[in-house]
Parts: sequence; C-alpha cells; structure tokens
Amino acid sequence: MPDDRQRADAAHALPQEESAGAPSRRHFLKLGVSGVAAATVSTWIPAAHAETATDAPPPGVGERRIHLTVNGQRHALNVPVNAILLDVVRDRLQLTGTKKGCDHGQCGACVLVVNGQAINACLSIAVQHDGDELLTVEGLAQNGALHPLQEAFWEHDAYQCGYCTSGQLMSAYALLNDPHIGSDDASVREAMSGNICRCGAYKNILAAIQDARGKMGA
Repeated sequence: MPDDRQRADAAHALPQEESAGAPSRRHFLKLGVSGVAAATVSTWIPAAHAETATDAPPPGVGERRIHLTVNGQRHALNVPVNAILLDVVRDRLQLTGTKKGCDHGQCGACVLVVNGQAINACLSIAVQHDGDELLTVEGLAQNGALHPLQEAFWEHDAYQCGYCTSGQLMSAYALLNDPHIGSDDASVREAMSGNICRCGAYKNILAAIQDARGKMGA
C-alpha cells in the first residue's frame, strides 16, 4: 500500500497534468461545451474596429463574416455558417441574459427582438441575420434607469425563479410596440402564449404588461 509520502506526491502531480495540454475537466466544465467552441473556432472583431480594422483575420473555412447591431452597438463577427443566433449572442457577445431553455423553440426563454419582431433565437441561424438590429434584455435599461416593463415586473412580482423572465420581457416589449396586437387581456395572453413560466406567474406577468402599457402610452 502507498505510504503518506507517496500519496502526497501523487496529489501534487495532478495540477501538472492539467497544464500539459488540453483543458482540464474542471476548466472544461467551467467554460461549458459552447464556451470552448466559441474560444477555439471563431473570431470576434470588437465593434470599435469592425469597419476600420485592416488586419482583421478573414473568415476561416466554413465561416462567414456577418454584421449585427446589438443594443445599438455594431459588431462584425466571423461565424460558422451553421452557428445558432442564440449561441452567438451568449457565447460570442457575452450577453447571457438571453437564456437557453428547451432549445426547440417551445419555451420562449431565448426570445429577443430582431428588427422589431420577437423571435426564438434558438431556432435562428446567425448568418440569416446579417445586417439586422437586435435588442436583448441587456438593452432595455437606458442610462441606469430601468425600462417601464422591468419596473412593472418588479412591482407586480412577475417572476419567481427568473429563468424565463428575460424572454417574457422581450416578448412583452415586442407586443407593446406592435399596433396590430390588441390591448385587451385575451390578446396579450395569446401574444405571450409562446413564453412558458414553469413557476406559474402568468397572472402577475399579465398585470405587469398592462401596467407598463399605461406607463409607456402604448
């Protein structure tokens, strides 16, 4: 059986194995599969240099250069042609307020607003949105002040665990800015039917949206 000295030597040897090459299991789990892929496969060109950088690397094999305006900031990115918009927003732009839920377009946790329309980002290919304007939940607050929808969700306790909240907010933002959606409760429920709240805060969410409608003059 190994003595105490041998066990101590074995323990000290473990960190050296992690630094030898590939990421350790601990580091891999910390980053996540998509994080490792984003770090090794594609290239992000900061918005400040998106139009002027002449030394920006060209798209790699299987990639395309796209331009996105996200929360008012322009980005140029080289992305795989099959990259999902949700993964680009979360892993490349680090806007993690948009959540990955079912990954099948059924729960609404990933909803963001593209050119004024609410979409499920988990079902959208990023290259299809070249040149589009995106609004994520991080873009709602302005100059340190919460958006009326955010204030209303807070005041009406329209969240429980909070996982669906960003998607609920973005769907609500789109419907309040859509003149074709009625202002009655039934129309709001129908427009929000793609957003699932597993905690069951639907009554509070409806109250918050209608309260924000009055504050926004929508």
